[in-house]
Amino acid sequence: MSNACRFGAVAIVIICLFAALTPAEEFVVNPSDVLKTLDKGHPRLMLKDDGLQSLKARYAEDKVLQKCIKDVISTADGYLGKPVLKYKKIGPRLLSVSRECVSREYALALAYRWTGEEKYAKKAVDNMLAVCAFDDWNPSHFLDTAEMSHAVGVGYDWLYPYMDADTRAKIKAGLIKNGLEEGLIAYRKLGWARSEHNWNQVCNGGLITGALAIAESDPKYAEQIVSLAVKSLPRAIKTYGPDGAWGEGPGYWHYASRYTAYGLTALQTALGTDFGLLKIKGLAEAGTFPIYMTGPTGYYLNLADSGEWAARRTMPCLFWFARTYNNSLYAEAEHAELARGSASPEHVVWYVSAPTGEPTSKDLDRMFRGPVEVAVLRSAWNDPEALFVGVKAGYNQVNHGHLDLGNFELDALGVRWARDLGSDDYNMAGYWSSGRGGQRWRYYRLNSKSHNVPMLGGEDQDALAKSSITKFQPDQSAPFAIIDLTTAYQKFAKKTTRGIAMVQGRKAVLVQDEFEIENPCEVAWGMTTDAKITTEKGGVAVLHLKGKELTAKILSPAGAEFSIESAEQKPPEKKNAGVSRLMVRLPDAKGSLRLAILLSPKWETGGVSTVELKPLGQW
Repeated sequence: MSNACRFGAVAIVIICLFAALTPAEEFVVNPSDVLKTLDKGHPRLMLKDDGLQSLKARYAEDKVLQKCIKDVISTADGYLGKPVLKYKKIGPRLLSVSRECVSREYALALAYRWTGEEKYAKKAVDNMLAVCAFDDWNPSHFLDTAEMSHAVGVGYDWLYPYMDADTRAKIKAGLIKNGLEEGLIAYRKLGWARSEHNWNQVCNGGLITGALAIAESDPKYAEQIVSLAVKSLPRAIKTYGPDGAWGEGPGYWHYASRYTAYGLTALQTALGTDFGLLKIKGLAEAGTFPIYMTGPTGYYLNLADSGEWAARRTMPCLFWFARTYNNSLYAEAEHAELARGSASPEHVVWYVSAPTGEPTSKDLDRMFRGPVEVAVLRSAWNDPEALFVGVKAGYNQVNHGHLDLGNFELDALGVRWARDLGSDDYNMAGYWSSGRGGQRWRYYRLNSKSHNVPMLGGEDQDALAKSSITKFQPDQSAPFAIIDLTTAYQKFAKKTTRGIAMVQGRKAVLVQDEFEIENPCEVAWGMTTDAKITTEKGGVAVLHLKGKELTAKILSPAGAEFSIESAEQKPPEKKNAGVSRLMVRLPDAKGSLRLAILLSPKWETGGVSTVELKPLGQW
């Protein structure tokens, strides 16, 4: 079938499916109207020439911008000696090649545009020619196709004046065949286009960029893809609401938000409009999420399939959020990270100068609502030894979710004492089988056994359980959050509630669980830690890590004792070498039960030995 006939057939189906893609909020763009405001020149995506000249005018006076440019050129220099990209899949994914192409095209093309040195442009074009000669961009795992479309779209647009007509034709042909044609087919399948997770933004954002790169010569792709993307994107963007949280955790926040920024920036620079997407509730607040989710150690409150020891790093899309919503907090946060880490080309694309004047004030305590609810409490900002605790609620079936409702993590004295192990190998059999009885829940890092949550009857939380933060009280001395966990344990308990509080002037953390058990069972409490643990009679455990000390004490029930278990596993799962579980096991529990544990760091002024307990209903 010819490309023209193939496009026509796909277009007919897409038009028929237009209504089916309509999300809760109505965003309808007639394909024939999409390109009425198209800037037909190049470059028109992300960073146009006038924006580049504006940056060059500021360069001599802005030390941070100078660092950004230096880092970009250094990265580009590193790519000059590398062979062009080759088709190489890891498991079912070509994604590592696509991501490498994104990195190369941004760095090399920007280095050329800044310096005028042809060596950068030539290497960027050589890589585009190589990937456009691939037989495919692995559309069965469409993230690979979307990211490659983005990379080639940006490279084609930025280097358009450098390339001759024959080179442009070859690259455009590869982009259409391996990217845009496959994108139109993918919209018809109604997979990621109807989703509310990161695939939505990445696939839509990548295709928008690729389609707009060639819109003046091949308008049919941009007309269809932009129209469909504008209808699809609100499904995912609305899940930032109402407070800016991201259900897949802070690691995937960056992935999803970066491609949201790519897609909307491309729309704005090429078409002069975002079609109202920037007004979706929660998007303006989204930049607060990674800031508040970062503990004093620099590690995130590690939700879902974030990588092990997931930590805050530079996130150029925070500059996009800062300038788009005129928010100085986002700019301050990213400038602080740039002082410690390397800049990327996107920092230049979305560059915002450091705010002047007094720093933006931040709350010590913050709750985020949404598909996954989170509460974070801390004793101070800008103190690496501050006390920090975060706890999550929400829905166990959220994309990339674990069976970890009520999971908490704790920082103090510059150490993460209670932690999450993070994701395991995505290529393990059944990793994505997440319903009740799904193979995903056989893996230690994903089920309840590895998390800092209660377990009843030795069983995982219900895979379909939902929970919510029923009360959140930010307070100068004793903040707390209470979570209703009832549906996670309903096989054994009529009601289950967890409270997490900072006590005694934010010097210690109280974890208090209350159960109304109908079917007698073992109740187990667990906390995952890298600390060396010694237990003492009377319900006391002393933890040592990196020369620091924390004491755990069982305040209720009387007579309960701590034990120590290993978190280590056998292949193909990750080993978790040296990781332990601090445990409390209460056999044959029944009726009303309160399990309260005080976690007290040893400060220079000493620790907290006890607190007065009250029922959670009286908190």
